[in-house]
Amino acid sequence: METSAETAYLFRHALLRDAAYQLQLPGDRAKLHALAFAIIEQVHGGRAPEPAPLDAIDPPKFVAHPTDRVAFELAEHAMRAMGEGENLRAERLLYLRRAAEHLERCFQHEDSARAWQALFSELLGAPKGEAARRAGSVLDGIGRIEQAEHAFGQALAICRDVEDKRSEGIALGNLANLYRQTGRVEQAEHTCEQALAIHQKVGNRRFEGVALGSLASLYQETGRFEQAERTFSQVLAIFREVGDRRFEGVALGSLALMYSETGRVETAERTYEQALAIHREVGNRRSEGIALGNLASLYDVAGQGEQAERTFGQALAILREVGDRRAEGSALGNLAGLHQDKGRLEQAERNHEQALAIHRDVGNRRFEGVALGNLANMYLETGRVERAERTFGQALAIHREVGHRRFEGLTECDYTLCLLALNRQQDARAAWLHGSSILRELRNMLALEQKTAAMREACAKAGIPPFDEGAT
Repeated sequence: METSAETAYLFRHALLRDAAYQLQLPGDRAKLHALAFAIIEQVHGGRAPEPAPLDAIDPPKFVAHPTDRVAFELAEHAMRAMGEGENLRAERLLYLRRAAEHLERCFQHEDSARAWQALFSELLGAPKGEAARRAGSVLDGIGRIEQAEHAFGQALAICRDVEDKRSEGIALGNLANLYRQTGRVEQAEHTCEQALAIHQKVGNRRFEGVALGSLASLYQETGRFEQAERTFSQVLAIFREVGDRRFEGVALGSLALMYSETGRVETAERTYEQALAIHREVGNRRSEGIALGNLASLYDVAGQGEQAERTFGQALAILREVGDRRAEGSALGNLAGLHQDKGRLEQAERNHEQALAIHRDVGNRRFEGVALGNLANMYLETGRVERAERTFGQALAIHREVGHRRFEGLTECDYTLCLLALNRQQDARAAWLHGSSILRELRNMLALEQKTAAMREACAKAGIPPFDEGAT
């Protein structure tokens, strides 16, 4: 009863407050908001400095100011103060911009996107396009895929309307990454090539490196490893040439993943350590979390289970802190694999299911397929063979849809074991021949050796010759 009375009091108090506010004449309300704006601004150190224009070519680094933590509140008071002789539009734009940037740096992504979108509605021309692009970038980072794609589309339309080729190239690059993350591989590659051509034409060397990095990731994800490695090396050279330490660290992390996936464990570990040192130097927490997650997977592959688990814990803590749900899902899935290998099956299954839920929530089709394949293996290991078969089918459908050849090959090989368990030897042989041929085509020989050993053991249990005899 006490709680209900307290709630009723708070409710009535809020109603009284709103009623008192509405009783004020519009002009008086505007003056009160202007007064509140002035007092809050003064208490927090006075007027914040004006940042560089949103469409500036090389804007200076954002410099923090004490008003930043109340910037959104100041922008709201400025809006409500306008009219009836008060005009705080310039102040509203100033504090909306500062709120958007500050909140983004503090990983308060939902509020940051809201501030960018509010700023977008108040601007014109190229700055309006950049506000849309920045909103899209934040939304993309937290998995709001449809909203992000809409914002990037708005940015692109404005850039083309005002004939701002440099900004058009940047917006195309953002859109290409979104297409890649959601499995639209051909569309991603075409859009990335368009962005690269624009950057080269206008001499934007830094974003030429960014676009090349996106292309290299596409080559890697679709099994074109030699092309990917050559392109990553070009990317690294560009960022060192222009002195961009932040993107140098990102490029090193991508190159380390490339080394890891092609079996060069020691080189991969050294390169991850270099990348992590740069991420920490420049304060790039998100990339630090991603690199730690990838390094943890490398430790797992190298048989360093305890170190892998500790590193996964560090990675997940950072990725949750910065709100990167896409990378959190990937790290959870890899941690689940480690738990599965250690026989902690209930914990593994929970993490696999959480990873799958995250990938579906953020629209990451590519890793939704990976998570389904992992779950299928979990079901197979725990004797739920028919459920495993259905889940393998779902995983393979997604891998083919998004052109994820490496995981199509790996999943076909795992599916072989499921079909053997169902005593469907002909289907198992067909799955093995298809999966192993993909891994050979991609020169992913380390994975093929591991899958061959598992397949031979399964064939021995089934009392049949292994399918790789004479199949090369």
